[in-house]
Amino acid sequence: MGSGEQTVLQFVPSSTSLAARVHPLVVFNICDSYVRRPDQAERIIGTLLGSVLPDGTVDIRNSYAVPHNEFSDQVALDIDYHQNMLSSHQKVNPKEVIVGWFSTGGVTGGSTLIHEFYSREISNPIHLTVDTEFKSGGASIKAYVAINLSLGEQQLAAQFQEIPFDLRMVEVEKIGFDVIKPTNVDKLPSDIEGMEASMKRLLALIDDIYRYTDDVVEGRVAPDNKIGRFISESVASLPKLSPHAFDKLVNDSLQDQLLLLYLSGITRTQLSLAEKLNTAAQIL
Repeated sequence: MGSGEQTVLQFVPSSTSLAARVHPLVVFNICDSYVRRPDQAERIIGTLLGSVLPDGTVDIRNSYAVPHNEFSDQVALDIDYHQNMLSSHQKVNPKEVIVGWFSTGGVTGGSTLIHEFYSREISNPIHLTVDTEFKSGGASIKAYVAINLSLGEQQLAAQFQEIPFDLRMVEVEKIGFDVIKPTNVDKLPSDIEGMEASMKRLLALIDDIYRYTDDVVEGRVAPDNKIGRFISESVASLPKLSPHAFDKLVNDSLQDQLLLLYLSGITRTQLSLAEKLNTAAQIL
């Protein structure tokens, strides 16, 4: 064998120690964009906005979809739309910058081309994938960074490596996420249905408090001062209303909601009629 110089095939590591923190608004935006996608589109992609925290964690707070077309070995992005949306978002919140991109489904052959585009926007972008079809039986969300495979000084390909991420949400956001997470949800609950479910849960919690209080009074359970103070503060925070005043307050609120539903129904009917008349006028 000759003693010529050898070329080494090697990975150029990206910063795989990165971690991502995803806000639920991002997931909601992605699911909404997927529902509104064109009929011929198999998946959607878009831009992730956020910032990098002092500890290096990528905080993903917002997102928007970007129109695109995928072929066998090509991907066409609407770059003008991407730039206009980015400019509009930064007018509202200048601190939000591009931190990566998202796609529905998983990593495909075109993902490398799209990741290369975002790599020109920022260094080491995050790639977030969301299983909007719930193929795994749940809302599967994963985050990746790219590790470049090079031959000498020539870059050959990119390998996506999964990184840890944390889905942060408050109680109100968790309720909405739990609604869209199961696979057997046909529609979002209406206001009245949501109120009914909340009241049933509230009654169940009140029954638990009654049972706990009775057990403490009867000596079946040892008293806990923290729980006692919490119950006392909760009861003290309730407004003191007579049954008549409470019924009037609930009925007035219910009538206002019914009036809003009636007005919104009339508005939808007028818009639908105007759209049909406009379509008919264009045909004629």
